[in-house]
Amino acid sequence: MNAIAVERGGERPVVVDTARPTPAPGEALVRTLRVGVDGTDQEVIAGGHGGFPADADHLILGHEAVGVVEDAGDTRFSPGDVVVPTVRRPPGESNEYFDRGEPDMAPSGEYYERGIEGAHGFMSEYFTSPGEYLVSLPRELADVGFLVEPLSVAEKAIELAAAARSSFDWAPESALVLGNGSLGLLTLALLRDRHDYERLYCLGRRDRPDPTIDIIEELGATYVDSRETPVEAVADAHEPMDLVYEATGYAKHAFATVEALAPNGVGALLGVPEPWEFEIDGGRLHREMVLENKALVGSVNSNVRHFEAAVEALGTLPEWFCDALVTGVYGLGDFESAFVDDDTTIKTAVQFSAYEER
Repeated sequence: MNAIAVERGGERPVVVDTARPTPAPGEALVRTLRVGVDGTDQEVIAGGHGGFPADADHLILGHEAVGVVEDAGDTRFSPGDVVVPTVRRPPGESNEYFDRGEPDMAPSGEYYERGIEGAHGFMSEYFTSPGEYLVSLPRELADVGFLVEPLSVAEKAIELAAAARSSFDWAPESALVLGNGSLGLLTLALLRDRHDYERLYCLGRRDRPDPTIDIIEELGATYVDSRETPVEAVADAHEPMDLVYEATGYAKHAFATVEALAPNGVGALLGVPEPWEFEIDGGRLHREMVLENKALVGSVNSNVRHFEAAVEALGTLPEWFCDALVTGVYGLGDFESAFVDDDTTIKTAVQFSAYEER
């Protein structure tokens, strides 16, 4: 079967011919429909993140997938069911994090991530997965099901932020999303349509006209140009924020977030920066966090519960939003286009087959 992979020593994705997988007991065989492309895929290709499966000369890419069950085996699914796979798998033997359904809380070395770290991904004509790592999706959402994985990551981060405020009556109204890429825009839509934030802002570095700014404003949010208003100035220029959601991977934003927060506010950090040393006034930030009850939480990955919440959320997103967000779906013949990142690209996917109801 055809798969899209990065080879050891390679610098770009290529099509490889590999054997169609055979499901083991407890696994289902899934025919792939679409697989999304995001910044993590670009980092894996560049060699800055992740790692190859042991003794493999290539890594099949892709962690944002949607497919149709072809052979259900002894799982709870039936042929024709539309499913989305979660990302993390135990590295051989299971461990306590997987046993209690919280693989997203496992530390490095206690998991593999399909398409990223130590295990092949889903960017192939077929893949197999244990049934417990597959989440059902309504058939009418099959075309956009690859958005479930990034939505699940946002759902988890928002949940963790709220949990950090659970010791008192926290009623957030304002939120600032740092980053106007696809994850930032999905989060903005979630905060509006599922979590009922009244005032939303999204920070980026793009000039008008720009499709991401159009989406931000269509959602009723305010676009903040970081070249004019950096994060640390947002509270004065607009308002202090109950929630700041950082999705840029720009290390300074983690500390500027504290200054953008309202008293009792919380910042959720999702970006993964490169090592970078710089000076900050640590005493002032420490004092501000203590005296104003501010908090920062880090968040990575998600578990089945967050995927299920993301499926529910995806069904509530307006059709225009998904149409505007997904700027390209490409077949194997021109799959390279899905990996092109330019000013017109927001979210792309590779299509392996079309969904057909049985």
